[in-house]
Amino acid sequence: MPNPTTPASGMTDRALPVIAAHSWHGFHCESRLVRSDSPRLAPVVLVGGAFQTKESWGRVESEFLAHADVFTVDLPGWGQADVLPEDHGVEFLADALCHMLDEAGLEAVNVVGGSYGTAITYTFAQRHPDRVHRMALVGTMTSIPDHAEAAIRRAMELMLAERTEDFAETVLDLLFNPHAIDSVVLGTRLRQGMRRRLHRLKPEEGAQALANTTRLLVHKKLDTSITPTMPVLVATGEHDHFTTPDLCREVAATCADSWFTTIADADHMVPFERSAEIVDLITRFFTDQPLTGLSYCPDAEHISQELLPSRR
Repeated sequence: MPNPTTPASGMTDRALPVIAAHSWHGFHCESRLVRSDSPRLAPVVLVGGAFQTKESWGRVESEFLAHADVFTVDLPGWGQADVLPEDHGVEFLADALCHMLDEAGLEAVNVVGGSYGTAITYTFAQRHPDRVHRMALVGTMTSIPDHAEAAIRRAMELMLAERTEDFAETVLDLLFNPHAIDSVVLGTRLRQGMRRRLHRLKPEEGAQALANTTRLLVHKKLDTSITPTMPVLVATGEHDHFTTPDLCREVAATCADSWFTTIADADHMVPFERSAEIVDLITRFFTDQPLTGLSYCPDAEHISQELLPSRR
């Protein structure tokens, strides 16, 4: 049964978060639904990346609530959910998301995926296209580049060896471009906060991270054989050296109708570095407003498969 949490200061009764427990093929998972006072869009579903939980969207959730109900998730392998063995791929997670939406009574939605969550949302849109109005992917790629795979494997080795400091720094250097930290809004502060988070990982969070990371390495190529047909927005920070702008644009090129852009003065953690800007951009996209001429992303481009070389 849904279990409302204590409201944050200033929250209206309508904005009380409702936490619900779900089960998908025997794995416990949870969702958080917050209702908007004045929704003008279909509900916005947020699917996060590594070390992220349904409660950790912060200002992104708050900004979206001005426009829509917001649904965040602890899919199997995240947050308060069970550890998910690595032999369960993103298809399993995409179907789990669909099941959670069913139980929450949410039909067609707008979906936002961040980092690891982009593979889940992309697959969800492929498998359940009737459930998605529009999709936004922030920090994504079709496959893991060699430099990133080496860093990911090194981080796993350090975690298993309980070398916490070295593990944290390896992860941080992947998620935050060390050569651009001074050019990124809130870059230093967010890196410090993430360092504290990594140092305080609970044993069950470490087990989740190991299984999720192994899954990423085992199933390291996104299946693009089925073209998402709904409008898609792909974005990342201009300084992102993990899911680089070029890698993100490649994902946009796999979609039938997509936009691609980079966010100025931002890195891979752009949803937290420039929360107001990324929500403004995505809300514009969800409401079919112009994406060009924006000060924080001057390079937005519309990509049509008809204009791209054959991907055979």
